Amino acid sequence: MKYIQLYALLFIAALCLSCVQNHAEEKKDINSRQPESVISGPNSITRNIIQDRKGNIWLASWQGIFKYDGKSFTNITAKVTSARFFSILEDKKGNFWFGSIGSGVYYFDGKSFKNITIKEGLLNNDVTSIYEDREGNIWFGVYGGTSRYDGKSFQNYIINGDKMKMDFSGITFPNRPPYEVNSIIQDKNDRFWFATRGNTFIYDGNIFKVFKNNNKPFKNVRSIIEDKKGNIRIAGADGIWSYDGAAFSTFTPKFGGYIYEDKKGNIWTASESSDEKKLISLQSSDDRKWALSRYDKQSLAGKKAIPAIIASKAMIFGIMEDDKGNIWFGDFNGVHRYDGKTITDFSN
Repeated sequence: MKYIQLYALLFIAALCLSCVQNHAEEKKDINSRQPESVISGPNSITRNIIQDRKGNIWLASWQGIFKYDGKSFTNITAKVTSARFFSILEDKKGNFWFGSIGSGVYYFDGKSFKNITIKEGLLNNDVTSIYEDREGNIWFGVYGGTSRYDGKSFQNYIINGDKMKMDFSGITFPNRPPYEVNSIIQDKNDRFWFATRGNTFIYDGNIFKVFKNNNKPFKNVRSIIEDKKGNIRIAGADGIWSYDGAAFSTFTPKFGGYIYEDKKGNIWTASESSDEKKLISLQSSDDRKWALSRYDKQSLAGKKAIPAIIASKAMIFGIMEDDKGNIWFGDFNGVHRYDGKTITDFSN
């Protein structure tokens, strides 16, 4: 009888200890627990799309950062923050940087998160674009200018009206100043291009110059790329343009939001639709305002390139080609994939 009582007491003690340990572990790992996978992707604004070196698709949306492994979606930030995300980058080391609106940057090494804000020297907590240069510096396009991060400290560059300059004061903006930086690239000549809500700037490492055509600045540019031939292509309020270093040519005078070059050299654009009759795709919208268009490489050599309109939406955001040749794009209601024949809506 005594042995039975003793065993019972030992069993109860072990059970209580297990409960305490489990509670402690749950409290300790609350920010590192794996989020649950879901079948569908985000069903809200999806601004930016990338594919990582392992083939996963990453989405920056207003519902969080989603990862798609080819079978299901995982909201990576669901248990970390409720912030809305606009931008995303995988750096050369395989780490991820997520730009949010209002909460700064989230650095993710695959296991844990680090939040970087104006307290650490970021110019502003509204991060609209992220870019890594050839030296491994990370550039954050924010409201009011841009921040360059070398892994230890920030160097900020501030937009002041029609000018942009390096800041030596260490000032940061807790509120939202005008003129966010929407896109950043480093061209083959190591010049940096900054597409902003105001002017478009070129930075050679010493001074900033306003990019102009016939003395007219390119304003409210949403995206900018350098194609395989070295042409600078921009999409903004004055339409979609190409610059070969000497002369300008235009794709469309309609407002352009995004521009992208695929592996074959075709140019994809998201812009205000100019001709609904050219719509060849499979998806429709009750409010057709923006078109996803493809300019074939061969047609770009002519004087006037005629696009194939693939999809029409109320608005279209980031465009990306995956390693299988599919084109991904975002809109107000989530993310879509075009395989050359059909468009898949991942919000359902």
